[in-house]
Amino acid sequence: MPTFRLVLEYDGTDFAGWQSQAGGERTVQATLAAALADLAGGPVRVTGAGRTDAGVHAEGQVAAATLDTRLDAETLVRALNAKLPPDVAVRAAALATEGFDPRREAKGKLYRYAVWNGAAPSPLRLRRSHHVREPLDVAAMRAAAAHLVGRHDFASLQGAGSSARSSVRSVSEASVEGEPGGEIRFELTGDGFLRHMVRNAVGTLLEVGLGRREAASLPALLAARDRSRAGPTAPARGLTLVRVDY
Repeated sequence: MPTFRLVLEYDGTDFAGWQSQAGGERTVQATLAAALADLAGGPVRVTGAGRTDAGVHAEGQVAAATLDTRLDAETLVRALNAKLPPDVAVRAAALATEGFDPRREAKGKLYRYAVWNGAAPSPLRLRRSHHVREPLDVAAMRAAAAHLVGRHDFASLQGAGSSARSSVRSVSEASVEGEPGGEIRFELTGDGFLRHMVRNAVGTLLEVGLGRREAASLPALLAARDRSRAGPTAPARGLTLVRVDY
């Protein structure tokens, strides 16, 4: 049976995350598996490149599915999108090698976090960004983000409940773009990310932007390996998995 590599886009607002759950909550993985099973006429196992949390979005989540079908990749995309709900879509599909594992074979990921920094809320950005009313110091946040680049122990930015064997990760890029009074975008690219690592990093950088901590304090924060030293976890709605690299 052919194995397909699928690239997915979804609005995570109304999903309880990517991973299927025993309680039957609405998840992206279960929704995709149901659509595939409808096409294949039986259960289809779906694996993903990352377990995005409840409320987190994706522009380029990657999944693998092996199913008994004669459909080619292009036709499979159209057939799946005809069955999927409006808040999730398959953007592309291609045949993959047998045993393709989208999580283990991933070389890196890019996450983007959006903050609306206007004095008034933006209803059109409500589902995709975090609203911070006070003006943010973008230059200070950019200087702080530079300290995240490199191979570090990110235990100080690791959320509770992580099953990771090691909290050491490599971040190749960490950028902050935008202007106070408008949309500000945080982007982190790395070989892998710990539970809530990006959202905890953004929460910490926002404290820098609000003048509540110094940009130069980030190296000491990482060296402490103490979650209590970092800022709060930024809300899930601002986070998007943009790309998975192979």
